[in-house]
Amino acid sequence: MSLNPEPSQPEEREAHNLAPKSYAEAAEEGTLLHSHTNRLNGVKETNARSVLTNGSSKPSTPQEPDKEQYEGSGQDSTPRSPIRKGHKRNSSSRSNGSKKTKKDEHSNSQMYEQYKDGDGELLTSVKPSDNYEKEPRQDKEEGKKKGQLVPGRMAGAGWQKSSIRFAPLNVPVQRRLQTLVVLMHTLSIALSLASFFLLCGVPIFWPILLPYLIYVLFSNAGTSGQLYYRNESFRRSSIWSLFASYFPARLHRSEVLPSTRKYIFGYHPHGIISHGAFAAFATEALGFSQLFPGIKNTLLTLDSNFRIPLYREYALRMGLASVSRESCENILSKGGPNGEGMGRAITIVIGGARESLDARPGAMRLVLGRRKGFVKLAIRTGADLVPVLAFGENDIYEQVDAAEHPRVHRLQLLVKKLMGFTVPLFHARGVFNYDVGMMPYRRPLNVVVGRPIKVMQNAHPDKDYVDSVHAEYVKELIRIWDGWKDTFAKDRKEELEIIE
Repeated sequence: MSLNPEPSQPEEREAHNLAPKSYAEAAEEGTLLHSHTNRLNGVKETNARSVLTNGSSKPSTPQEPDKEQYEGSGQDSTPRSPIRKGHKRNSSSRSNGSKKTKKDEHSNSQMYEQYKDGDGELLTSVKPSDNYEKEPRQDKEEGKKKGQLVPGRMAGAGWQKSSIRFAPLNVPVQRRLQTLVVLMHTLSIALSLASFFLLCGVPIFWPILLPYLIYVLFSNAGTSGQLYYRNESFRRSSIWSLFASYFPARLHRSEVLPSTRKYIFGYHPHGIISHGAFAAFATEALGFSQLFPGIKNTLLTLDSNFRIPLYREYALRMGLASVSRESCENILSKGGPNGEGMGRAITIVIGGARESLDARPGAMRLVLGRRKGFVKLAIRTGADLVPVLAFGENDIYEQVDAAEHPRVHRLQLLVKKLMGFTVPLFHARGVFNYDVGMMPYRRPLNVVVGRPIKVMQNAHPDKDYVDSVHAEYVKELIRIWDGWKDTFAKDRKEELEIIE
């Protein structure tokens, strides 16, 4: 098969409207043709130029890469020859002179590739792997091992696959407001203290701050049971609807509670910060007054919170009160239509700080076995007990596993014993990302209020009667779990467990 070279004679080239060919071009063409003919006849060409895998030859120039640059690439170390414009090659030349085996093709494809422009000029570049545009993180590691091109231009896509997922810029305004309200509530104590110390740095405020600080230390507003500072307009503010919609949170009742009795709502589990209890019983965002008309509920918290300057004002206006025995008895024995607490209710997070150490997603471990003080309180005040189970309260934060870090867990228990509170090592999401921070995850909270357990009032409760009421309480709590776990806890890892 002939190569059909371009005509060399001037008259022939003129007939084909071709420019006159130089002597050097004609000589080079003859050399290539002669070399090709010898290869077809099985004659070993010793004077031909070195040929690369693509069969083209090119005179060596100072700009060409040297042999060391090609070593390890699986290619011939001789530089390539350019493909002249209009020069046609025989297919047999490619098959005999530069045909790659499957093994060679595999090794070459991992290292170099060439591009040819319209003038036949070649550009050589390092060839990336097949997954260059697909798996940037994986390809980066493989590239380091094999010497391949690292996908730097795909670095932006790596954010989507990184361990930290950042929030997009086009988040709706309402969701941003939800995040802001939850953030402000979560940091309310820290913000209050920071604001107070900032004011202390301004001498002009000292005549006001000093009397206020003395008042805070000796005030009994959190234990009096009068609820003078409770602000219903603040509790019904639309900002708490944003708070509840963040998760979202919902409040469910098992039956209507008559407003002619008083109640103790036992909230389970404690979780890390008890966001569900705040949304359901410290605000009207979930419609407590509509579900339980005529009942005035008060969420209880640590008495020490009412000694924090500025924060106590926030807590009192939300209707919060101290969880001390004095406070509970005052609330349930004062106020109401009859002046003896009728129509009043308190909400106690029974598990307390101890239970917060067992708050993990997919689990429901309740510190309740030996917690009977709230039962005795109910019997002394004549208040009915109402179990409350919050599905999802343990799911909105991640926490260090006590089984994997037993020393840390023992230290937390020691702090709880000595100081009355504990410090859970938890994390969740951030304000601008979904993986690192102290903000709770956006996971549903479903607060289910069970059926009331009627109690006979007795100023000196009998131990057997206390145990009997406690058993009924636990039974109702288990009924709530069994009845709604397949609806509100589909992804649970463990069943309800009552400890201590």
